[in-house]
Amino acid sequence: MSVEKVREYFKKMGIENKVMEFEVSSATVELAARALNCEGSRIAKTLSFMLGGNAILIVTAGDAKIDNSKYKAEFAAKAKMLSPDEVINLTGHEVGGVCPFAVNDGVKIYLDESLRRFDTVFPACGSANSAIELTIEELEKYAPYDRWVNVCKGWN
Repeated sequence: MSVEKVREYFKKMGIENKVMEFEVSSATVELAARALNCEGSRIAKTLSFMLGGNAILIVTAGDAKIDNSKYKAEFAAKAKMLSPDEVINLTGHEVGGVCPFAVNDGVKIYLDESLRRFDTVFPACGSANSAIELTIEELEKYAPYDRWVNVCKGWN
């Protein structure tokens, strides 16, 4: 189970007990916001794309949407989302639980500027019924991200 993989990953950092598991689904922004009783914009959704033959993850605010022209300017390629089968095979997490923690080797992670407006955000933890609350500084510390990007619209 992917949530156990994430717990093991967090164990090295001493924060495995911060992982929350719900009796209800948190697989979408709306469901996660309901499970956490917070604004949907504070859900840190992790989107998966194919870039140059490799999977990449972009963590965005729950109310942000990928802006194709910004994506193309940032990555010099058209945005191509992974299929559900590709998501699990390439990232190590299933759709609904994709997160920037304990991902397969070679997957680059990017954090989108849409997240910076919050004190804390709630990324998933490898399953469709898990999350963790992290400050932006903690997200930077615990997610092995490559860099911050600005590839979204609809949030500001």
